[in-house]
Amino acid sequence: MLWLILVHFVAACCAGPLVRWLGTRAFLVLALPPGAAALWAATRYGDVAAAGAGGSGVPVEQWDWIPALGVRIALRCDELSLLMVLIAGGVGALVMVYCAGYFRRDEPRLGAFAGTLTAFAGAMLGLVLADGLITLYVLWELTTVFSFLLVGHNSERRTNRRAALQALLVTTLGGLVMLVGFLMLGHAAGSYRLSRIVADPPASGPLVSAALVLVLVGALSKSAVWPFSFWLPGAMAAPTPVSAYLHAAAMVKAGVYLVARLAPGFADEVPWRGLVLVLGAATMLLGGWRALRETDLKLLLAFGTVSQLGFLVLLVGDGTRDAAVAGTAMILAHALFKAPLFLVVGIIDKLTGTRELDRLSGLGRALPWVCAVAVAAGLSMAGLPPLLGFAAKEAAVFALAAGRPAELWSLAAVVAGSALTTAYTLRFLWGAFGRKEGTPPWKPVPLPPRLRAGPAVFLPAACCALAGLVLGPGASWLDPLAAGYADTLPAVPGTRHPYHLALWHGLGAALGLSVLSWLLGCAVFAAGRMLGALGEKLSQVDGDQVFARALWGLERLSLQVTGSVQRGSLPVYLGTALVVLLAFEGIELVTEQPWTRLGPPRWYDSVPQLVVVLGVCAVAVLCVLARQRMKAAVLAGVTGYGAGVLYVLHGAPDLALTQFSVETVSLIVFVLVLRRLPACFPDEVRLWRARRVLHLVISVAAGALVAGLVHLALAARTAPPAGPRLTETTDHEGLKNVVATTLVDLRAWDTMGESSVLAVAAVGVTSLVYLRRRARMPVTTPLPGATGGEGRAEDGTAPATGRDSWQQPPAGRRDAWKLPAHPEAAPRRSPVAPRRTWLAASATMAPEGRSVMFEVMARLVFHPFLVLSLYLLFCAENLPGGGFTAGLVAGLALAVRYLAGGRLELAAAAPVDAGFLLGLGLLIVTCTGLAGLFLGGSVLDGGTFHAELPVVGEFHAASPVLFDTGIYLLVLGVVLDVLRSLGSEIDRRMERERAKKARRRRQGVQEGTAPGAADGRAGT
Repeated sequence: MLWLILVHFVAACCAGPLVRWLGTRAFLVLALPPGAAALWAATRYGDVAAAGAGGSGVPVEQWDWIPALGVRIALRCDELSLLMVLIAGGVGALVMVYCAGYFRRDEPRLGAFAGTLTAFAGAMLGLVLADGLITLYVLWELTTVFSFLLVGHNSERRTNRRAALQALLVTTLGGLVMLVGFLMLGHAAGSYRLSRIVADPPASGPLVSAALVLVLVGALSKSAVWPFSFWLPGAMAAPTPVSAYLHAAAMVKAGVYLVARLAPGFADEVPWRGLVLVLGAATMLLGGWRALRETDLKLLLAFGTVSQLGFLVLLVGDGTRDAAVAGTAMILAHALFKAPLFLVVGIIDKLTGTRELDRLSGLGRALPWVCAVAVAAGLSMAGLPPLLGFAAKEAAVFALAAGRPAELWSLAAVVAGSALTTAYTLRFLWGAFGRKEGTPPWKPVPLPPRLRAGPAVFLPAACCALAGLVLGPGASWLDPLAAGYADTLPAVPGTRHPYHLALWHGLGAALGLSVLSWLLGCAVFAAGRMLGALGEKLSQVDGDQVFARALWGLERLSLQVTGSVQRGSLPVYLGTALVVLLAFEGIELVTEQPWTRLGPPRWYDSVPQLVVVLGVCAVAVLCVLARQRMKAAVLAGVTGYGAGVLYVLHGAPDLALTQFSVETVSLIVFVLVLRRLPACFPDEVRLWRARRVLHLVISVAAGALVAGLVHLALAARTAPPAGPRLTETTDHEGLKNVVATTLVDLRAWDTMGESSVLAVAAVGVTSLVYLRRRARMPVTTPLPGATGGEGRAEDGTAPATGRDSWQQPPAGRRDAWKLPAHPEAAPRRSPVAPRRTWLAASATMAPEGRSVMFEVMARLVFHPFLVLSLYLLFCAENLPGGGFTAGLVAGLALAVRYLAGGRLELAAAAPVDAGFLLGLGLLIVTCTGLAGLFLGGSVLDGGTFHAELPVVGEFHAASPVLFDTGIYLLVLGVVLDVLRSLGSEIDRRMERERAKKARRRRQGVQEGTAPGAADGRAGT
């Protein structure tokens, strides 16, 4: 089962190249993974159905994820999961085929859309197969994120952005609430395996009841059940294939699936049945009533979907066997009639250019086959024989009619809701295909022949409608699957025989209530105008408007709070944090007085340590007293180097090497930033002097507090230190470097998390420098000796006149980080002997900004630095080093090239995007972690490969080295991004400012000399 999920994500990664190569036909290739999932489920149908309620023969796969917490990646395919796989895979494949005919080849961002839709199909498949609460939650949120991207596909439209944000906020909030419920439920049950929790639910109590309420909030928000139903109609701004798949067959069914999954174990809990029946019935009635007022065909189907989702939640959450049979049949029936209706709306919209039913007329005769598909799907939605919708609704009415008083009240709501369903079905069919008086017949919109008559847009809808027609008489084929799941729930007391799916159960109360709902629905449709006007008068509150106003109010409140708290002063922010730390920790220390239970401190181990500490303290005092920013930065760096010397004296070469590298990179960053700041701090006025005293007091107090806390923490140790055990574990693996082994193997989770945080922080901070897009920025390469930014562009052309050269549109794929192979701005070569430069781009710098000695040193040390970084990377198992330190050393090599030759030298030294290195590093780290599932059984488990080479001899390759390589690339990408943002980008802006000043000076000179020249000509 895992391979089915992974194939979807692999296909999603290949979607972009496939769309570029094949155009819209790439969707036919992308239809293979969901189609394979549906085919796999079909081949397992007999085995899963024969397994029965015990589920002893169902497919199960599991791997350790977090063994210490008992969390596993577990996949399980029972009857309910198999049904959802058939829906998600089958309908997903048909929607992919529909996309091949629906979209144009020149559709913007079509590759990204195809990849996101394929990835959503994989996430949905994993969600319905997941047997662990944590795994289910992760995939649950993945569907939310992919849905946000799909709904907001046309991001240039404000409607799409707003709808995507609304759906994301509602479903994400519900998911977070659900996660809390999952944790509470797993804690109460002692297991996070969903099948075990349902088979042996925890004892009733406040904790379980609260957990169920929280879980239901997440499920109901996902399935757009009232009061969360307002986000689904707004999501109709998405392209039609998204609505047909996500909002009819897949995503909105996730909440229904979760309710159905938990119902066998918790339907009898006090809050469960009341919440599910009341909210389900209310949603069914409110959604159906609202659908009668809509004139947009897609919105009509959207509110109809809301109504049907309420009906589904009511059935699967009732907790009785017969209702579960009806619920499973209705889940399939709903997918088979609602998806083709959405696809038909897409066809109508493409062919006519409108979805307003008041403007459509005569489509039934113009498009008879499309009309036939819509009628078949619509009759199934209304529950008419011989379609699957009729068999499912008959089962629902029978199950509720034989129930308790709560079910009888629900039955009344279902009959009323079915009447509304019949009414809005007739409204949809009449509005889409009927001929209306006063409305001119349809005139086709000019479209490509492939879209106008291609089978790709018609066959998917026809297949779904045909399946609903075939499974109506063949409803008994579904009975083993539905009964296998339903047998896990108790039957209603007093029922003699369990209900079985069939098209015809004879004349009875269920058929009579169905006929009554049809007649009432026809009457409601006939009185549509009057009821629509009544609905407009009664609809005083709209959920979408309430959400918009609440969001606007929250935004205004956040702006006010932010404006009053965030003053843009880093000292204020840091001082506030330190004062709070001092206050709370000081109160705790004074209250507890832990120093009374400690022995005398040991101030130092050796005289050299004391000397270094005193020197660092003296430099820190000089740093505080410094008036020049550069001097303060250098002194701050010296304190860091002093800390590195302390590591050396303590016998920690790894930490010392890392400290030296970090301090060097930090000092370079300080220098780059200080170029844009005044050379000295502000003058010492009285207010400034008082502020410095306050800063000094807070800093000294915070430093003393942290030092004291460190001493107390170390002196309060009660357990034996972990160092000897780490040493033994490292020695057991045949390694010597305890620090590196701990980082990439024993504590790899920490390293992975810290690396991700480092990447996100670096990208966020450096992106603040870029007010415009990073890529494809034109740059101007100054000629040797040029001082005003004049020169030639990278393509060798002269700079543009009339406006700034940096405003010119980029040519081709050039960007700020790529140099031409043979820049025309380079000096001409001597005919006697070729002239060579020490650095590739040194000739582009002004003479006053060059240092030949520095260029020579940069050329000499660049490659040794890179070799040293690789040595530190691969020797970390037994010698000081590691991916983090090695990445910093490689970054220092690039920094030397940049400082010696400028931004174009950096572009020549590293002709690769920093984001690529960051992403590649994270990808390697993540893939290495996932490979642990196959190497050792859990994430981030290590493995070693032994082999024999002809010349080298025996060698081994360990997965932690590959993990460390990812860290190396990530750190190198961070340093490169910092150099380009704080270095090259600031250089580019400074050149642009100099060019502006030079141009203004030339214009001033020309304006000053023009009148004199004119006077001279007049005098002549």
